[in-house]
Amino acid sequence: MEIGQHPASGYSKEHQKTYQEWFAFADSDGDGRITGPDAIKFFAMSKLPRADLKKVWAIADSKRQGYLGFSEFVTAMQLVSLAQAENEITQDSLKRNDLGSLNPPAMDDLDALLAKSKHHTKRVDPDIDGFPQAQSPATSQWFSSKSSKKIPLTAVTSVIDGLKKLYIEKLKPLEVSYKFNDFVSPLLTNSDFDAKPMVMLLGQYSTGKTTFIKHLLRTSYPGAHIGPEPTTDRFVVVMSGPDERTIPGNTIAVQADMPFSGLTTFGTAFLSKFECSQMPHPLLEHITFVDTPGVLSGEKQRTQRSYDFTGVTSWFAAKCDLILLLFDPHKLDISDEFKRVIGSLRGHDDKIRVVLNKADQVDTQQLMRVYGALMWSLGKVLNTPEVARVYIGSFNDKPVNESAVGPIGKELFEREQDDLLADLKDIPKKACDRRINEFVKRARAAKIHAHIIGHLKKEMPAMMGKAKAQQRLIDNLENEFAKVQREQHLPAGDFPYVEHFRDVLGGYSIDKFEKIKPKMVQAVDDMLGYDIPELLKNFRNPYE
Repeated sequence: MEIGQHPASGYSKEHQKTYQEWFAFADSDGDGRITGPDAIKFFAMSKLPRADLKKVWAIADSKRQGYLGFSEFVTAMQLVSLAQAENEITQDSLKRNDLGSLNPPAMDDLDALLAKSKHHTKRVDPDIDGFPQAQSPATSQWFSSKSSKKIPLTAVTSVIDGLKKLYIEKLKPLEVSYKFNDFVSPLLTNSDFDAKPMVMLLGQYSTGKTTFIKHLLRTSYPGAHIGPEPTTDRFVVVMSGPDERTIPGNTIAVQADMPFSGLTTFGTAFLSKFECSQMPHPLLEHITFVDTPGVLSGEKQRTQRSYDFTGVTSWFAAKCDLILLLFDPHKLDISDEFKRVIGSLRGHDDKIRVVLNKADQVDTQQLMRVYGALMWSLGKVLNTPEVARVYIGSFNDKPVNESAVGPIGKELFEREQDDLLADLKDIPKKACDRRINEFVKRARAAKIHAHIIGHLKKEMPAMMGKAKAQQRLIDNLENEFAKVQREQHLPAGDFPYVEHFRDVLGGYSIDKFEKIKPKMVQAVDDMLGYDIPELLKNFRNPYE
């Protein structure tokens, strides 16, 4: 199965009509989402044991979003059919069986209930592919609303909705009060929560980043340039769209439905080197790729870029689900700029994968030496005790150069390629877990930030000598961080970079900051300790 391809396909028009009617009936509030309580009522008609229905839900909601859209609902129904025919229910059940000849399951009393509710039934309109559109709740209004009124719990129909609610009610007030958006990361918008998982490719020029994306898509994308010289001179986001086109950076950064509004902080110099490439493609329905300019080496890196390159890669790293560092056998040296870029990925080590590309350009003996040299170079830059996972292969559309690597090398490359594709296939499934992970990380960072600002404010004199006191605090920032850490019992590894914090703090008057508000900090503590676990409990498998 291709990455992102949904198994629920291959059914007739007649079956599609049946499933649409059933979906509209099961979806009690008409929002295009079947949540746990809806599913329990509807699936009970199948008369399957609870253990089977637990497996059905787990496979259909593989992304762990806490609800079933139409395609997931069809997957569930097909699994119910297989279970009623006494087939085993596993992840591979749908691949092994002929879905075209699979009839909808037998559902007790459903026809009678449908006939009764016929005059109310909401018909869900299919989109181009014949799938009904799930109208996700109008959560964008939660972000635009000026009032901070509570969002009703009934409006929350998925884990991501729950995170949005918690962000607006508990975390955002803390971020705004202590200018977290200026120091660490821009405020989140609705599209930041709803964005598709992203994969960023980093590497020196001509290591095959653009070719790698083309290889996965099996076609070129609008605005792709390939050559031995540094050809990609801009950040290109390759994403799904109705037609093939490129959109300039300034336009994409102001679109409310795109998660790139935070990039405006890097200015026009960067936005003119940023573009979005859209095209219809099944893989892009599930994953967005970020192609980056080749990292420069030697004299070229001294001719400064007109924008903060490492700042931009760091911004994308926080948003991405996977970061691929590409090397080729002839470019193993890690330049100063590449070193800074890898340094800017601090805190995202779990997302980094290393790819030794174009490995069929050297023979087996040379490949062993190249691999050893690469690990040695990485060991000096990646400050982790663990060994980074390195995928070796030739990720392009040409057949492997067997004359150089021999039959063993060819088999190795194929297995490595399968491993990397398996890693990419897992991304959409883990996207929801990743969102929760990033949200918790952000909440902890915001809490530490508030404590630092509150402490600095407390150290300021009430009347005289404010300028001197501010300068003293900025100069001794490292010691002030240590004081906050001791007083609040916070982990040292979660504190921000002193240099960066010092630079931003220089533009502010510490005296103008607000004092620490224990109530606000407590709200974030409650959110981390109680609300998020409760949210996950509410949207887990309803049969658990």
